[in-house]
Amino acid sequence: MALVEEEARVRVELVVRDDPRALRGSPGLPPTYLVSVDLTAVHPDGAPRVRLEARGLVLGSDPGWKVLLPGQRVLATGRLMAPRGGDLKAAVLSVKDPPELQGRSSWAQRAAGVLRAGLQRACAPLPDDVGGLLPGLVVGDTSRLDPALEEDFRETGMTHLNAVSGANVAIILGVVLFAVRWTRAGPVVIAVVCAVALVGFVILARPSPSVVRAAAMGAIGLLGLAAGRPRAALPALAAGVAVLIVVDPELAGDVGFALSVLATSGLLLLAPKWRDALRSRGWPPGAAEALAVPAAAQVACGPVVAGISGSVSLVAVPANLLVVPAIAPATLLGVSAAVLSPIWPAGAEFTAWVGQWPARWLVVVATYGARVPAGALPWPGGVLGAVLLGVVTVALLLAARRPVVRRLVAVLAVGAMLGTLPVRVLASGWPPPRWLVVACAVGQGDAVVLPAGAGRAVVVDAGPEPTPVDHCLRRLGVRHVVLFVVSHFHVDHIGGVAGVFRNRTVSAVITPDWPEPPGGRALVAAQAAGARTPVLAVKPGWSYAVGGLEVTVVGPYEPLRGTNSDPNNNSLVLRARVGGRTVLLPGDAETEEQQELLDHLGPAAVRADVLKVAHHGSAYQLPEFVDAVDPAVALVSVGLGNDYGHPNAGLLARLSRGGARVLRTDEGGDLAAVSVGDGLAVVARGDPPAP
Repeated sequence: MALVEEEARVRVELVVRDDPRALRGSPGLPPTYLVSVDLTAVHPDGAPRVRLEARGLVLGSDPGWKVLLPGQRVLATGRLMAPRGGDLKAAVLSVKDPPELQGRSSWAQRAAGVLRAGLQRACAPLPDDVGGLLPGLVVGDTSRLDPALEEDFRETGMTHLNAVSGANVAIILGVVLFAVRWTRAGPVVIAVVCAVALVGFVILARPSPSVVRAAAMGAIGLLGLAAGRPRAALPALAAGVAVLIVVDPELAGDVGFALSVLATSGLLLLAPKWRDALRSRGWPPGAAEALAVPAAAQVACGPVVAGISGSVSLVAVPANLLVVPAIAPATLLGVSAAVLSPIWPAGAEFTAWVGQWPARWLVVVATYGARVPAGALPWPGGVLGAVLLGVVTVALLLAARRPVVRRLVAVLAVGAMLGTLPVRVLASGWPPPRWLVVACAVGQGDAVVLPAGAGRAVVVDAGPEPTPVDHCLRRLGVRHVVLFVVSHFHVDHIGGVAGVFRNRTVSAVITPDWPEPPGGRALVAAQAAGARTPVLAVKPGWSYAVGGLEVTVVGPYEPLRGTNSDPNNNSLVLRARVGGRTVLLPGDAETEEQQELLDHLGPAAVRADVLKVAHHGSAYQLPEFVDAVDPAVALVSVGLGNDYGHPNAGLLARLSRGGARVLRTDEGGDLAAVSVGDGLAVVARGDPPAP
């Protein structure tokens, strides 16, 4: 389309397809809302109105986009842009102004909006973890869900619980199915009750395209399971998939849709046989079904998940099995709170308060499951990895039909777990003994850890996102941050501050006496205030000693203004002494601050055994400063495939010529400098994060 190529400013008529989704931006800045829409007409400047039928995305910066309901007709003015490669959307519309509403959405969408908002109000008094989880568990509303907890759910294979998917629908209908079966009702009654429950769920979760297709997959799977005739349900599943793809071709490239179809296939092909086999061995019917359903769904989805993530989860099936008893009460209580909210708000709050207790069990399982050593084993990613695991899975399923082979596979599996996992857990070498400093792999940013005793550490900076720094501290066993140091307030150093505070005690925070950027300073102040942690702005000469570690602030000597980057050149520069070795942490100090340090302190004051290379190894380095530090080990904290050209090849060559061993987090993952006898060693944990 010529208008897209020209990035023309146009007025567009559109229909909202799905719930607006907030995109996380820089700290202190309002979010941008991503809205999936149907474009119905375009009004170019100085040209007649053009009618069309096309899919598109809106990037809206005004908060008015947040409250839109699916089915709502809207007028908007913005700039057309091309979609990303491989996307079936016709265009992306960037809009700064609020949407102009045209009429009202359907009664079902309005009813869903009232109930969802009521559920969020009922959960508002609850703690953040369960208060954000309960709406996600019931209706897929994850707007308040803690990103770190969401990552834990992903690592333990429990993401389907807080997203409206075919598996989510299957769980809800499974509760109804289990209850109706106790009445010994016939297949017709079961189908009718499930249909009523399904319609109610679609209204509550909001009848957007994603919910409707998830309901279709879940209904096919559960009704086939209820009727005990999976062969009859398979043609229905195939027909349903074909119809949905014809109606919505984008589903052909939708990973969520593929997982819904695979989970449903597992429910139809594997779950009934496994359930019956368990019952024939004396298992109670409820327990047999509780084990068969998540195991079948996990086995069916495993190849695709492995291809996407490049790993195979060993904790997914146990974790999903452990949470089975809590899902039904949490879901039913959450639904009850949503239904009560418009007519009895106090009753809804009480119901949500009761519902938090089973939800807490899900939080516990996800949190501790994500911390299991070797809980996810490396596996080839992409199509090759998916096909490879698919072949292995099919081979094992076919071989397991023979009792002798089944016993052999079981013995080999147990032997592999007993023989290899302890080696991976106990001899993994992380954290290495006598480590002096660790540069965490947090992408394009900084997070450095200094040991301060068993389970205690000084943490310098937090990287751009909470989850990577949280996981790095978990791997090091840090439960108490005795001091959190902010070198400066750029987002790549403080965006992950919530991850440092998560499930840890943080005793104090120190920062530079520099106000910019204000958004970063406000983010740190808000996090510290929420934890009641004191914050202190410090200057050169300030020092702190704990557990054999001594940290001294050596720069900036005085405020620097008018430099290439004032926030960078007013970074706190720390010199730490631990285990008889010195570590220099210059933040993002550039040539101006490096020159100032040499002028006022002299080369001897910056000499160090280990250097955390300033500013991710950028070219803004003073050669005389690098030579004066003269490190034996240089650690570069840098993101894989970054757009800044970091690290600079000339700088790395200069460090190497000076005798330093140079390691990069984008190549080695978490990096540790270790004291070995009279010398130093370096250990790279591996597994650097993706760009």
